[in-house]
Amino acid sequence: MTNAIPSFNDLSFDRPSRESLAADYAAVATYLDADDWDGALAAFDDARRRFESWASLVHLQFSRHTTDERAKTDRDYADALAPVATGHEVTIKRRLLENRARLESSVGSYVAALWEADITTFDPRIAADLEKEAKLSGDYTALLASAKIEFDGKTLNLAGLVPYQQSLDRETRHLAEQARWAFFAQHGPALDALFSELVTLRTNMAKTLGFDSYTALGYRRMRRTDYGPNEVAAFRDRIATHVTPLVNALLERRALEAGWDGIKAWDEALIDPQGNPHPAGDHDLLLARAQAMFDAFDPDGDMGPFFAGMVRDGYLDLKNREGKAGGGFCTSFPTVGMPFIFANFNGTHNDIGVFTHEMGHAYQNWKSRGLKPIDVLWPTMDGAEIHSMGLEFLTWPQIDGLVEEGAGERYRRMHLIDSLSFLPYGACVDHFQHEIYAKPDMTPEERHQTWQRLEKRYLPWRDWGDLDYPAQGGRWQAQMHIYRAPFYYIDYTLALCCAMQLWLGSRVDPQGTLEIYKALCAAGGSRPFTALVAEAGLVSPFETDALAEVVHEAEQVLLG
Repeated sequence: MTNAIPSFNDLSFDRPSRESLAADYAAVATYLDADDWDGALAAFDDARRRFESWASLVHLQFSRHTTDERAKTDRDYADALAPVATGHEVTIKRRLLENRARLESSVGSYVAALWEADITTFDPRIAADLEKEAKLSGDYTALLASAKIEFDGKTLNLAGLVPYQQSLDRETRHLAEQARWAFFAQHGPALDALFSELVTLRTNMAKTLGFDSYTALGYRRMRRTDYGPNEVAAFRDRIATHVTPLVNALLERRALEAGWDGIKAWDEALIDPQGNPHPAGDHDLLLARAQAMFDAFDPDGDMGPFFAGMVRDGYLDLKNREGKAGGGFCTSFPTVGMPFIFANFNGTHNDIGVFTHEMGHAYQNWKSRGLKPIDVLWPTMDGAEIHSMGLEFLTWPQIDGLVEEGAGERYRRMHLIDSLSFLPYGACVDHFQHEIYAKPDMTPEERHQTWQRLEKRYLPWRDWGDLDYPAQGGRWQAQMHIYRAPFYYIDYTLALCCAMQLWLGSRVDPQGTLEIYKALCAAGGSRPFTALVAEAGLVSPFETDALAEVVHEAEQVLLG
């Protein structure tokens, strides 16, 4: 990692090739042949950091400019090279694991356990499948980014439609949802075909590697070493038991307050009966207000200076525009030590939520930037989402500056309701994926029926009215993770259980809770999820009463 951080526009990484990768890993092998363990580990880490930095930049630039031919070409090249790099990595990991005791003394037992999982997820026989999987995932991103929806006299992408979906006017919300789902209905056959291909591809890779189904491989690819599907299923059941009834009650109250005969799907995004609070202003004002917020939130710490550096050096892309991929994420460049936040501001409260969420990821990655090896710069995603969701809650006292004047308390209430409402949806997404990969030969119609059935269990209030496409089970096609990152979604619900514990702590000891949060960020991915949670003094979501306790406290705040 270099000491001086270049501006984002000046970032430049050497473009690897099959030959250069072979040479890099041959050098690692040479160190091992000479029994230079330290030299081998250092060279191995350096090679992976350089490849990851380059690949991260390539995929980021494609997300920023999905219609740019150079960005597409570079992405395809990176996707083709990724299995080659993985093959070299796995070969070295296998060799290092031959002396497990020596490896653990050098990198620790947890990294050794990660590598032991990693070597079971790759074989040269699936290299072409991995490349194809990456291409199909990119096709999904590009398809959704291509949306051009005529609405209100404008041509909008999916992110641009969101303000209308949150309008105070019920008919406007209804029309916006009609326009959104008309896009998915138009492309439904293509989305079904794309997903069918992905499911078949992933199932075949799992069988090639010796797994009974993709589920086991998917958990390995998520690097989960401390829990499995049984623990996750029990957690989903607790969400259905403790959270679904509360959200149902909150929605019934909302309908009564608004004088509606019931909640329709197009009403759910309007969380505040006065209208969801808007951001305080445009992109530039929000950045200035965010700087003031972080300076006040952590007056004697490093969060304010860190954010100032991100802004100064251009490590943010937050404005929505045509041809830009949807959603938000945080990525990083391990040789540089500076993360990058990608988002799509659209003038709704989501701008604030997405920004504080991704800032949590960015701060964690920056705090742990000095850790080695590269495997521990990020936690597994269950742990990583604690940092993002945790910051959403911890910034509550200073959030007024980002929200329109006088709406701070309304924003906090809305955020809490939104968080609770997410839990059943997150469980539904995860359960859907488990059923899909347990029965990979489902027809598209059967997949839609599966979503319908699970939606009735976790979100029994959902009434799609005359929106035929989602009513027939098509809602899942709008969830990017199902296509691009299988089994990455329950992580949000597990982390939210922990983030809400941080929220409770901050209500009685804000400074002490902030220090706990910062220590958790600095720990990066040095331990598995449950160990990180325990070290922070939090209760594991897998404990029977953990979810019930935080939900009870939230219920007292909202309904007490």
